[in-house]
Amino acid sequence: MVLKIIDVVRLLEQQYGNSDWWPAETQFEVAVGAILTQRTSWRNAKLAIEALREKKMLTPRELLNTSCAEIEKVIRPSGFYKQKANYLIEFASYVELKYGGDISSMSRRSPEVLRQELIQLRGIGPETADAILLYALAFPSFVVDAYTTRVLRRLGLNAGETYDAIKANFESALGNDHARLANAHALMVVHCQKRCRPSPICVGCIFTDLCISKTE
Repeated sequence: MVLKIIDVVRLLEQQYGNSDWWPAETQFEVAVGAILTQRTSWRNAKLAIEALREKKMLTPRELLNTSCAEIEKVIRPSGFYKQKANYLIEFASYVELKYGGDISSMSRRSPEVLRQELIQLRGIGPETADAILLYALAFPSFVVDAYTTRVLRRLGLNAGETYDAIKANFESALGNDHARLANAHALMVVHCQKRCRPSPICVGCIFTDLCISKTE
């Protein structure tokens, strides 16, 4: 069997169903989470988000009215907090000045334009930009992260050599369907947390007969 992206996604959907990822109360919180989860676990990012929420700092204006030192203190659990505090301030300034502090108004622009704007901000690369587009703004912009590339590598599935190529191939395979792209990415995360860990749990895995990297 020549494994394709759609085959992987269908097996994940059959195994896990629909995911409620990304957990957040507002669109801006989703974007904040995408920045804070860089180079750390979601557990650590979640602690920082909860601290921001407790301090009522989860709006662009509140972040901009808070000193960088205070933001650093609040988001410390996320790691790399000095850099991330500056990233949050720059992102908040971008939303406030360009979109009147209303992140939902960003959805009136094309995803291609927004992606380029986001990538120009400090601390926002393609993966973070796509997470914001996909989960905060509901655009069909697949997120290629370490979980996705781990699953593809272990299955021996060549979905492209670059970030943009893999992203484009997933979007093509899933028909630019926002909901399905979001669920596919989320299920990659779920699968890697449950099974395809750095030290994988292969016995009983849905990909046992397809994986070229399985262990006994």
